[in-house]
Amino acid sequence: MRIEKIEPLILQAPLGEMEVYWGYGFWGEVARGQAKSPVVNAQRMQDLTLWRYRAAYSKYIETTLVRITTDDGIVGYGEAHAPVAPGVTATIITELLAPLLVGENPLAVDRLWEKMYGSMRIRGHRTGFMTEAIAGIDIALWDIAGKATGLPVYLLMGGDYHDKVRVYQSHLPVLEVDEMVSLAQYHVAQGFRAIKISGGAGPDVDIRNVEKIREALGGEVQLMLDAGGVYDLPTAKKIGRALERNDVLFFEDPLPPEDHDGYVQLTGALDVAVAMGETEATRYELRERFARGEMNVVLPDICRAGGLTECRKIAMLADLYNIKLCPHNSVCSAVHHAAALQLCAAIPNFLIYEFWSGNNPIADIVTKPFVPRDGYLEVPKGPGLGIEIDEEKLSRFVVRR
Repeated sequence: MRIEKIEPLILQAPLGEMEVYWGYGFWGEVARGQAKSPVVNAQRMQDLTLWRYRAAYSKYIETTLVRITTDDGIVGYGEAHAPVAPGVTATIITELLAPLLVGENPLAVDRLWEKMYGSMRIRGHRTGFMTEAIAGIDIALWDIAGKATGLPVYLLMGGDYHDKVRVYQSHLPVLEVDEMVSLAQYHVAQGFRAIKISGGAGPDVDIRNVEKIREALGGEVQLMLDAGGVYDLPTAKKIGRALERNDVLFFEDPLPPEDHDGYVQLTGALDVAVAMGETEATRYELRERFARGEMNVVLPDICRAGGLTECRKIAMLADLYNIKLCPHNSVCSAVHHAAALQLCAAIPNFLIYEFWSGNNPIADIVTKPFVPRDGYLEVPKGPGLGIEIDEEKLSRFVVRR
């Protein structure tokens, strides 16, 4: 069996309800012609130069899927996390990585990962678009390996530790506290028992939001706070102590990712778990962070951090330091979810699973979309990633091949 063809597929769908929040309403801009109450208002952004921490956002839900076909007709799918500029990832796949792999045995997954990673490492391309592109191909190779053997990926990885995973609702895409509380109550009514709150609005606002939602939901629902990396150490400590009082599961990205010493001090000072790592792409980047005690929970994005091959190694390394793993999923396709669920099933240090339950068209490109039940998602048990792509649905969102 040999790799015959590697195709990147750029997907694009409307933001829909996320337009009010995702990158626009959050930073105090106008969405759909209506002013929204921001998490980070314009004056605060200028006074504290918070604009330096602002990521670029697309006006669409975007990503790059990868489709690999073997000479005996097996087709595998992967995803390269590309919420912005997916054409860059597609170009790396087409012009750099695909020529390296065509004709290779797709079952040599680990060796092929090293071949891709090694192609540009000496030139400094060891993260970012490069590892996102590698991730898309790697996940598709695991899908092929599972289909070739008739086994789910988690069994090929040595699982299963879990046949279903506990999920949390990823963010509340409204900005007023009363609306946040109402939407949190709605998600609890839908079966969620864990919810992440959007932070970064300032310590007083973040603490108020957590306290209001905790008061409304009671003690049976777990809460998390994501600060987006905008705080300094004293402010993060103040918020963290309030989170301790409100029994919060973890405090996500309280500091900029470059603040290594700050993370060491913060993790040592707080009882609430500190979570970070969605900005890191390999075990090499995370090794020192783990050893220095910069986090209690690591948040790798499987479609950014080198795919299943690398994220399994990250999970094994984290386990040496008794660090739990919670995958970063964001607003992604069903392929991303399928891959992340396979990883979570195959590792002993899984904590909880991020899931956006709003209207996301590219999550619906499979014959059986992922729907949480009573706060859990079932791990797909079919061969490979355990999903079947609905080609007609997929074709609606492919804007470039």
